[in-house]
Amino acid sequence: MEGTPAVRIRGITKSFGEVVALDGVDLDVATGEVHGLVGPNGAGKTTLLGLLLGLAVADSGRLEILGTPVGRTLEVPDGVAGFVDGPGLYPSLTARQNLSALVSLRRYEAEGTVDVDDALAQVGLTDVADDRVRGFSLGMRQRLGLAAALLTRPRLLVLDEPANGLDPAGKNHVHRVITGLAAEGTAVVLSSHRMDDLAALCSEVTILAVGRVVFSGPVSKLAAESGELDYRLLTSDPAAAHRVAAETPGLHVVSGRDSGQRRDADLVVRGPMPALDDLVVRLVGAGVALRELAPVVPPLEAAFLALTGSGTDIEASAGTGTTTRSVPAQTVPAQTVPAQTAPAQTDEENVR
Repeated sequence: MEGTPAVRIRGITKSFGEVVALDGVDLDVATGEVHGLVGPNGAGKTTLLGLLLGLAVADSGRLEILGTPVGRTLEVPDGVAGFVDGPGLYPSLTARQNLSALVSLRRYEAEGTVDVDDALAQVGLTDVADDRVRGFSLGMRQRLGLAAALLTRPRLLVLDEPANGLDPAGKNHVHRVITGLAAEGTAVVLSSHRMDDLAALCSEVTILAVGRVVFSGPVSKLAAESGELDYRLLTSDPAAAHRVAAETPGLHVVSGRDSGQRRDADLVVRGPMPALDDLVVRLVGAGVALRELAPVVPPLEAAFLALTGSGTDIEASAGTGTTTRSVPAQTVPAQTVPAQTAPAQTDEENVR
């Protein structure tokens, strides 16, 4: 159905004993959208991803995935794939054998699936396809987990920290795969602590704090939430630049101790963007060359810190008298999904 979102969540709650993991969460993810899910440790991200993958069941609220209502069972519609807390893999098998085992175990039909070698090529693992996974780095395991998720040509891809442990080359492979899938209509929900990944990949982002949504919307709007930022300037004449900045309306020169500036030649100022533009014009007019201009803290990171506060683990829920606490990371076990048949456990990890 055209116009039907890939994910629609309304009022979802989830608790583990007295620990409130999700508290009235709403979320919409459109088809072809890369949606970032971020928040402090213990904010409920892993629990929410687990719901989307059928690894956990909500206590209340409504969840629709690919237009299908999901009830109180550990089941999601066909077309959903991904992993949380790292992919489950067989350490004693090679990369190619791991993917071949998944194809056999889940009885994938040839039509509508990706060839094993093609999946390995997409994530840049062709050269190590016959190496045992036991010797893989964290980044290589992440890429193999993504390859496993690609086997079914998913319509909803759910990834937990997909760039974790990746070198620049691996990161480029993963980014290229994700953006390519989105261009073909696949909805992607990914968690990340890296604001640069969000800026590069995501059109929309949702921020969770102690189980609640504190922001959901376009990445550009999130950047605008950062308000006044500290900017570091490197100029040809620091003394003159300091005088010009001090005379610029709307700007405040920040002391080195407050800003954590790295060099004596740095000038750090705080103020709105129009005042910063005015400063640049004034510096040029004064004959001072501007060699570097950058935010001390990137706008997305500044907005994240402002919206989530100090990121404390325990906060009182307003007006309820209850307490919302962080959720242990092991609440939702490491899995690779889709999961229909569970083989015996391997040395340290399991596949479902």
